[in-house]
Amino acid sequence: MSLSSGTSPTMRLATFNILNGRTASDDQVELGTFRDAVASLDADVLALQEVDRNQPRSGHTDLTAAAADAMGAVDHRFVAALNGSPGATWIAATGREQPDSAAYGIALLSRYPVAAWEVIRLPTLHTRVPMWFRGSRLPTFVRDEPRVAVAAVIEAPDGPLTVANTHLSFVPWWGGRQLRALVKSLDRFGHNLVLMGDLNMSLDRAAAITGMRGLVAAPTFPADSPREQLDHILARDDWATVSGEARRLPISDHRALVVDVT
Repeated sequence: MSLSSGTSPTMRLATFNILNGRTASDDQVELGTFRDAVASLDADVLALQEVDRNQPRSGHTDLTAAAADAMGAVDHRFVAALNGSPGATWIAATGREQPDSAAYGIALLSRYPVAAWEVIRLPTLHTRVPMWFRGSRLPTFVRDEPRVAVAAVIEAPDGPLTVANTHLSFVPWWGGRQLRALVKSLDRFGHNLVLMGDLNMSLDRAAAITGMRGLVAAPTFPADSPREQLDHILARDDWATVSGEARRLPISDHRALVVDVT
């Protein structure tokens, strides 16, 4: 946090789909590179997606704990969407898993104290649906994974702020349904609300569904030559954006979305 020319402090928000912490160069997880990438964001509140916990592919590391240490978070929460390991058996997480079990999901981290947490499990698509991928004339039938959101009431410098993080379905119409369900669940938190995450949809569509305003518009995917913005930071109140960008880092196939606000 830094002080602006006025009296209100500037707060940095960031969202980043980390792709399990894999590096862009060799698709491996190097903990030092991951920690350096998180630290370089210098975020006060950070939303992460595609986060591993105790997975072989990421060295059995708790990536949320590593990120919290790297950014100096005083509070953080990992929420599993799936329990198990890739190549073995995946099952939908329920929240009743053992703390050291292998899991995959999302995380929310804050340099400010968190007064309350809430986990919101989103509607699950139980059937396979046809998806058309670039270069293919015929559809591929795919099954989506369970999706989840986590919300925190943060004791920010200017008063309580609710921040939510999620990673929505890549199936367009189902992702829209999940976003509507999430916004309805968040309505009780009032107007001082920020929603971050990989929403797998355009900024225009996300804003239309939520009635919220995007704080930064910048393409985030794919990282090397981004063509579309899948990652968003949306606000319900009239926040003033000081600066914002999509930042390429040594990890992931997404760029991190960063915004400084008052």
